[in-house]
Amino acid sequence: MKGYFQRGRAGALAVLFLLFFSHLQAQPLPAKKWWLEAESGPVWAGDCDVAVPGDRGTRFSLTDDLKTGSRAFLRLRAGYQLSRRHSLVVLFAPLTLTGSGNVAFPIEFFGLTFPAGTALRSVYRFHSYRMSYRYSLKRQEKVNLGIGLTAKIRDAAISLEGGGRKSEKTNVGFVPLLNFFLEWKFWNPWRFLLEADALAAPQGRAEDVFLGLVYQKTPAWSFKAGFRVLEGGADNREVYNFAWLNYLVLGATFYF
Repeated sequence: MKGYFQRGRAGALAVLFLLFFSHLQAQPLPAKKWWLEAESGPVWAGDCDVAVPGDRGTRFSLTDDLKTGSRAFLRLRAGYQLSRRHSLVVLFAPLTLTGSGNVAFPIEFFGLTFPAGTALRSVYRFHSYRMSYRYSLKRQEKVNLGIGLTAKIRDAAISLEGGGRKSEKTNVGFVPLLNFFLEWKFWNPWRFLLEADALAAPQGRAEDVFLGLVYQKTPAWSFKAGFRVLEGGADNREVYNFAWLNYLVLGATFYF
């Protein structure tokens, strides 16, 4: 029921945006069709709870029970404008966070038991490879509003090491997501940008949301700054993991 409520709320929001911007007049599409983008900045985990297996493992936190620090990230994207309303985007987003510490209780993790007080080291890996198709509902001089579908391949792993022993749970899988995009040129050369891949289902949920500003003085380059949230996880017999990741983003895009 919660997943249906979230999708309904997202649909209502999309309708409101459509109604708000429906009075704007269409403008010609820019001549440049290809673009390349790089993002970087610090990323840190606001929360990351883990249990492996999900129904029998010890539930613990990589951020509260252990200390997982921040690190620099890199995300790379490429896009192609197929036509006025249709576009494709591919993304490569690697992510690895490490933590350390000890806890006052034993941890059963993927077939091994780490005694209380053991000095532990954790590695949380979540590499993401995506391809998105986007349809522009409104593509105009001031507003570009689009929806679409994203095919995501996740390459994930959680490992725990200490006391001379190590256990690692890996997972590679396909995740379908809905794509949403809103760009508003409120004051040339500045644009407001909201972009998201998200979906909720009984098996779990995933949200990747960026909110920020874009500065584009020339047709060939733009620069952006903002905040990204990556949240989601799964709760099943095999694994329990929910994480909240925060990104401070600086990015540059080259159009050609």
